[in-house]
Amino acid sequence: MTQQPQWGISLSRFFVIPQRVILAIMGFLAILNAYTMRVCLSQAITVLVIKKNSTDDDSEAICEPDNLDEGASNGGNFDWSEELQGLILSSFYIGYIVTHIPGGLLAEKFGGKWTLGIGILSTAVFTMLTPLAIEKGGSDWLIVTRVLMGLGEGTTFPALSVLLAAWVPANERGKLGALVLGGGQVGTIMGNLLSGVFIDAYGWEFVFYFFGGLGCIWFAIFVFLCYSDPVSHPFIKPSEREYLTKEIGTISRNENLPPTPWSAILTNLPMFALVAAQIGHDWGFYIMVTDLPKYMADVLQFSIKANGLYSSLPYIMMWIVSVGSGFVADFLIRKGVMSTTNTRKVMTGLAAFGPAIFMVGASYAGCDRVLVVVLFTICMGLMGAYYAGMKLSPLDMSPNYAGTLMAITNGIGAITGVITPYLVGVMTPNASLLEWRLVFWVAFGVLCITAVIYCMWASGEVQPFNNPPIQPRTVDFEAQERKYGAGKSRGMERSS
Repeated sequence: MTQQPQWGISLSRFFVIPQRVILAIMGFLAILNAYTMRVCLSQAITVLVIKKNSTDDDSEAICEPDNLDEGASNGGNFDWSEELQGLILSSFYIGYIVTHIPGGLLAEKFGGKWTLGIGILSTAVFTMLTPLAIEKGGSDWLIVTRVLMGLGEGTTFPALSVLLAAWVPANERGKLGALVLGGGQVGTIMGNLLSGVFIDAYGWEFVFYFFGGLGCIWFAIFVFLCYSDPVSHPFIKPSEREYLTKEIGTISRNENLPPTPWSAILTNLPMFALVAAQIGHDWGFYIMVTDLPKYMADVLQFSIKANGLYSSLPYIMMWIVSVGSGFVADFLIRKGVMSTTNTRKVMTGLAAFGPAIFMVGASYAGCDRVLVVVLFTICMGLMGAYYAGMKLSPLDMSPNYAGTLMAITNGIGAITGVITPYLVGVMTPNASLLEWRLVFWVAFGVLCITAVIYCMWASGEVQPFNNPPIQPRTVDFEAQERKYGAGKSRGMERSS
C-alpha cells in the first residue's frame, strides 16, 4: 500500500467528516448540478414559445386559469411547434447516450475523479452559452448546444459508480448510494422551483448563467477535496483508511484490471433484467422531468412562478423517499430480513407499479389542480424507491466493472430520453388533457412490463464476470527474473 504523506496525515485532523462521506456529498452535489442544468430549459421553454390556444371542443381539453396562480404564462416570441419543442428537449439525451460507455471505461482505467469533474465542467460551460445560442441561432443552435451539454453529462453516473465502488463499504451502500443518487431529485426541485422564480424576476437568460456558474464552482471544490480512491487520497485519516481496507478489501484502484468481459456481461440474464428496469424507470422519469412543466403550463394553465412551485413538489417527495428507502434497504439486508436480491426487487416493484397507477390517475383528475398535484407528488414519491432498488444493482453485481454496467444500463435507458419528449410532442399536437392521458397510459404499460421482467430475473449477488481469470504472468516473470538475476550475481561473486 502507498505510504501516506506526513503532511496529509497532519491535514486530516482538520476534517471531522469522513472522506467517504465528503465524497458522497460532493457526488450528491454533482448530480444536483447536472440536473439543474438539464431541466431548467423545461421551464424556460414555456416562456420562449408563442402560447398555443387549443381549438379542441372538449371542455376538459385545456383548463381555465383560476385563482391558484397569478394568471397563465403568455409565452414568448418563438413559433416552435410541439413536435419541434419535443426535439429540442430530447436533443440533450442524444449526446448523453454517446459518452456513457466511454465514460465508464475511462473511469475504470484512470479513476472517476477527472472523468466526473471534466464532464460536469463542460456541461456548465455550454449551459452558460445557451442564451447566446438561442439569440444567435434559434432552435438549430439550441439543439447543438444541448447535444454538447449531453456529451459532458453522460460521464456522470458511470464515473460516480466507479467512485462509490472504490469508497463505499457494502453495509453503507444503501444510505450513501441513495444520498448521492438523490441529487437528481433535489436538482430537479431546484431546477424547477428556482427557474420559475428567476424567470419571473430576472428573465429566462438568468437561469442558464446561474446554474452554469454553480457547476463551475462545484468543479473547483471537487478537484481539491476528492480523489479516485482512498489510497491516492493524501489527507484521509489513517483510521478511515484502515477501516476501508478491512471492509472493501483492496482499496486501491486495480490499474491492471483485465479487459471488460463484454460477452459475459451482455449474455448475463440479470443484466437483461437490470436494463429492462432502467428503461421503465427512465421512461416514466423523463416524461415527468422533461414534460411535467409543459403539462402544468399548457393543460393546467399555471403561471411560470406557480409552475415552478408545483412542478417541484413531486421531486421533494421523491427525494425524501429515495433517502428513506436507502436506510430501510440497508436495515433489511443487515438484519437478514431479506436478501440483497429480494430487497432490490421489492424496492423496484414499489417504484414502478405505484407511479404507473398514480400517473394515470392524475390524468383522470381533470382540472382539479390540487388533486392533480397531490397525485403527481405521490407518483414521484414512490418512484424514489428505485434508488435503493435497481439503481444499486450495478454495485451489487460487479464492483470491478460497476462503471461499465452503469454505463450500459444508464446509456440504454437514456435512449428513452430521446424518444419520450419527442413522442410526447407528436402525441400532443393540441396540448390537450385527452392527448396527455394517452401519454400516461403508454407510460403505465412500459413501467409495469419492465418491472415484471426485473422482479423475475434480477440479482443482487456478485456475478461471475466480476472476477475474470487472473493473469499474473508478467508479474511472475519479472519476479523470476529478479530472483534469477540475484542468484546469478551471487554465484559470480563466489566464483570470483
